[in-house]
Order: sequence, then C-alpha cells, then structure tokens
Amino acid sequence: MKNGLPDDTTVKAALTLAGRAPSVHNIQPWRWRIADHSVHLYLDRRRALPATDPDHRDIVISCGAALHHLAVAMTAMGWAPVIHRVPDPADPDHLAAVTLIPHRPTPVDIELSKSISRRRTDRRHYTSWSIPAGYLGLFAERAAALGAVVRRIDDREPVRAAARVASGIHAGDEAYRFELAMWSGRHGSVDGVPARNTPAPRPADDLPARMFAGAEFSDPTSQPDHADLLVIGTSADDQVSRLRAGEAISSVLLTATGIGLATCLLTEPLEISAQRTKIREQVLHGSAFPQAMLRVGWAPTSPGKPPETPRRPLTELLVRDDEALGSPPQ
Repeated sequence: MKNGLPDDTTVKAALTLAGRAPSVHNIQPWRWRIADHSVHLYLDRRRALPATDPDHRDIVISCGAALHHLAVAMTAMGWAPVIHRVPDPADPDHLAAVTLIPHRPTPVDIELSKSISRRRTDRRHYTSWSIPAGYLGLFAERAAALGAVVRRIDDREPVRAAARVASGIHAGDEAYRFELAMWSGRHGSVDGVPARNTPAPRPADDLPARMFAGAEFSDPTSQPDHADLLVIGTSADDQVSRLRAGEAISSVLLTATGIGLATCLLTEPLEISAQRTKIREQVLHGSAFPQAMLRVGWAPTSPGKPPETPRRPLTELLVRDDEALGSPPQ
C-alpha cells in the first residue's frame, strides 16, 4: 500500500489472521485484493456448495466473519478500518472495500485479536456450569454494534423440530451427502473439515449434528450437552445483511473465546427454507431473519481439546492483477 498506509507485510499478516475465520464446511470462500489505498473482499463462488447452501447465504456469512477478523487484526496492529459494504451494486461479489486510518489500539482491541488464533469449533458436549447473564448481554451489545441481534433460545422445541426435519431431508438428498463427504473426513488438506476435528455421531443429542465423514475426535463426555443456544438474526435478508451477520457472528465468537467459553456454530436447520421460516416465526416471532445459531458454554476439563483446523495459504487467496475479478480498485 502507498502514501503512509500500512506496508504489504502488515496487511498480509492481518489477512492471514482473517483467514482463521470460520466458514461453512471450512471451504474459505473469500478472495482478497490489496490495492494502493484499500483492501477488497470478494466472494469466491467457485467454492460454493449448491446442495448445502443453494442461495449462497452461508458463504456470504462466512465472508462476513473473515471481514470482521480482518478488522480486528488491523485494529490491533494500529489501523482502524473503514468498511464500505457491497461498494459496487453492479458487482455483488465485491463484498467490501476497506480503507485504513491510523489508530492507537486499546487493550480490548489487542485481547480480541489474540482470540483469533485461540478460537476453535468445539463439537463436544459442554458442562453444566452456567454462563453469567452479563456475558450474554455483552454478546448482544457487540452484535448490535454490527447490525445484528442475538437472542438466547429458551424454548428449544421449534429448533429441535427444525433440526430433525433438516437432518432427515439432507439424509435423503444424494447431492447433499456427496457434497458433505467431499468436504469432510479429510487428512492433510488445507480446507474442509478434518476427521480429527469431528466426534462420532450421537443420535440421542438434543440437536443432531452434521454427519461428517470419518469422525475421529474423541469426546469422553458422557453427560448431556448443557450448552446455551443462541440465534443471530438481522432485520433484513439481503447481501449486506448477511455480510453483517457474519461480522456479528465473528464478534460473538471472539468475545466468547476471550472469556474462555467454547463455541460451535449450527446452520443446518437454516439451510432448509421452510424450517428457517419456522424458526423466524416461532423463535424470533417474525422480528428478524435467523442467520445462524450458536452453541456456547464451558468446555469439559478433560484433555483432548479440538486441534486447529487447516487453512489455505494466503497466496491462494490473493487476487492477481491479471485476474478478471471486477474492476481493479484504487
């Protein structure tokens, strides 16, 4: 970058941290372009999941999480981001343009950035220790700052019903099963869900988990899952709203990690349109569009925490100057 802006080494370090963001099936559907005065985020539709995510909602949310990770990393490095979401209406895959101004990071900024490398998706059962109400309030406050709402789900029956229906529909969908098998049970890959990160299916679970291939992660917890269940929603359901939902999800995940809580995103019930509508009506009472659900709680104290999941190298994620991916920004 030029004219007193951060050098490319700083920007690339921040983009590497941004790549630690969670994404559906860990497909990492984002591309970045470093321009003279800005950084640009693009949706990579080549990594779409047509059976799992036919309307591309999940992958836009995933990109929103990466955008927020970038903002957190740059802020901790002394550069406050100014984000222009979907800056070119003619190019909906150009999700964000980020300009940077000097900023003195606070201890909160630095601590939030440290959570990027510590965060894991933890699919184990959580303990019965309760989460203080103040923490849940903090999640809601930070999500609201990014244009989303967070609600604790006390009556889980609508979500249980939606999860069972979604799981049944997907179990009978050959294209979905093939897609899931292609992106899970992996060894030595830079993307997808590794076998070492997924516990074996537990049919008696309150909310059925995805049936990832080749599960190898051992969950010694024999007790029921005591996770709190949250839903993250937005007032609209357009591209910008979904991007903001991803940013809010990232903020909640990093905040929870900093507190010491374990987290696991749940999106399968929302991938079936009719079930998503029911959750909107029965859980959010029509006040918001549900974009993701989140299990949060205190992890078991037993050894064997989830290992770090792999990430694609930054060289694969940077847009080359000769690539036809929108007009070259300045």
